[in-house]
Amino acid sequence: MSSPGSDVTDIEDVLDEPAHAPDPVVERPRARSWRTRADYVAVALIAVVSVLAAVLTWAFSDARATTSVTGPSSWDQLPEVAALPPTLSEVWRARSGASLSPVVVQTQVKETGEEKPSTVVTGDGGEVNGRDPLTGDVRWTYKRDLPLCVVSTGWGRAMALYSKGTNCSELTSLDGITGERKAQRNGDAEPGTALLNEGSHLITTGSKFVEVYRRDDLVRSLEFGGLRAIVNPGKQPRVGCTYGSVAVTSGRFAMIERCPDDGTDRISVIKPNPDKSDEPKVFASVLTGGKNAQVVAVTDKLVAVAMPNPSRLVVFDAESGAQVTEVPIDVPAADFVDPPNHVSRGFTTKTNVFWFTGSKTIALSQENLTPLWTADGTLGAGTTLAGRAVIPVKEGLRVYEQATGAVVGTIRVNREGHTGPVQLATAGPVVLEQRGETLVALR
Repeated sequence: MSSPGSDVTDIEDVLDEPAHAPDPVVERPRARSWRTRADYVAVALIAVVSVLAAVLTWAFSDARATTSVTGPSSWDQLPEVAALPPTLSEVWRARSGASLSPVVVQTQVKETGEEKPSTVVTGDGGEVNGRDPLTGDVRWTYKRDLPLCVVSTGWGRAMALYSKGTNCSELTSLDGITGERKAQRNGDAEPGTALLNEGSHLITTGSKFVEVYRRDDLVRSLEFGGLRAIVNPGKQPRVGCTYGSVAVTSGRFAMIERCPDDGTDRISVIKPNPDKSDEPKVFASVLTGGKNAQVVAVTDKLVAVAMPNPSRLVVFDAESGAQVTEVPIDVPAADFVDPPNHVSRGFTTKTNVFWFTGSKTIALSQENLTPLWTADGTLGAGTTLAGRAVIPVKEGLRVYEQATGAVVGTIRVNREGHTGPVQLATAGPVVLEQRGETLVALR
C-alpha cells in the first residue's frame, strides 16, 4: 500500500481492479455489387444521352453540312499562246451564278516564280468547283448547305463567301490546285458584295460597310463604314455615308463616298490598318465637285474619277487629293450609274487600264490615267490574248492594238441570243466569257 498523499499506485490495487471487456467487433457491410438492374439502366441512359448529344452536335454542325472532295496536288501547265486563233468555238460551259466575272486561279511555278493560270473556279447554289480549263472537268468540289454570295480568287486560292443569315458572313479559302480547305473567317459583308484582291488584301464591297482581310490567314485588317457594334467611337473618318464604286491597286483602294454633310460626291483613297482595324488609314479624301461620280482606276500615285454633266474624267493625286488634270470623255449620261456590286468594271495591263462605262470601253494610260482611245459598242472591259486587247462586242470578240486602238480584226462568237454584259478572262489558250449566270469556255 502506498502512504497517504503518495502519487504512486500499488500494483496490487491495479491487479485487483476488474478487467475491461473487449470492444465488440463491428462487421463492415459487404461491398455493394453494381450489377443490379438499376445500375444497368443508369449506364444505358448515360450512354444514350452521350450518343444523342454527339449526334445532335454533328447534325447541327457545319461539318455535317459540308462536302469536300479534293483533287491531285499538281496539273500540267497550260500551253502558251503565241498568236491569236483565227476562230473560237465553245468547248464547255457551266452554271456559275456566284461569279461576277470568270474566276481563274493563278499558281506559282516553283522553278521560275512566275504565276500562271491553273484552275477555273465556278460557283453556284452552295457548290464551288475547280475545273480543268481545257475541258471543264471537275477536279475538286467544296459544298455547303448555305447559299453562295460570291466566289473569287487570290494568292493561288479560291475564295468562297457564304451567307448564314441576312449578311454574307462565312468566308472560306480553298487551295486552287487541290481544293483543300485553308483559312476561314467570319465577317459581316453585305449581300451583293464582291471580293476584290489587290495583291495583299481581300476587300468586300457594299453600300454602307466595307471589310478588308489580310492574305493567307484572312485576319481582318479594316472595317469601314456603319459598324454593327462600335467599340471605340470616333475612329471612323465620317459617319452616315453610303458608298458607290470601288477600284483597287496594290496596298490601297479608292472609293466613292456620299456623305450627309457633303454637297457633292467624295473620292477617298484608303489603306488597311492591321494594327487597328476600325481605324482606317486615309491617304486622300476630297470632294469631286459633282454627283453620280464613278471611280475608274487607281494607281500608287493617281486616282481617276468619271463625272457627268458634262462627261469628263478628273484625275487626282492619290496622296494629297489635289486635282492633276481634267479631260472631256464621250460617255452618255445613262452610263453614270453605280456598277453592279460596286465594282469598277475594268482590267489592267502593264501599259493600260481598260474601263467599261456600260456602253463602251476606254483605254487609259497607266502612267497618267488619261484616255488613249475608245472602243464603241462594247459589252465589257475585255482582256488580253497574245499581247492584244480582246473586247466583247455584239458579233463576237474585237481585237485591238493596245497602244493605238487600231482594230486588228473580229473573231465571231455565237452567244445564242445573249445580249447583256460579257466579262472576259483567259486561261492559257482558253477564252472565258461570263454571260449572266453562265460561264462559257471558248477555244
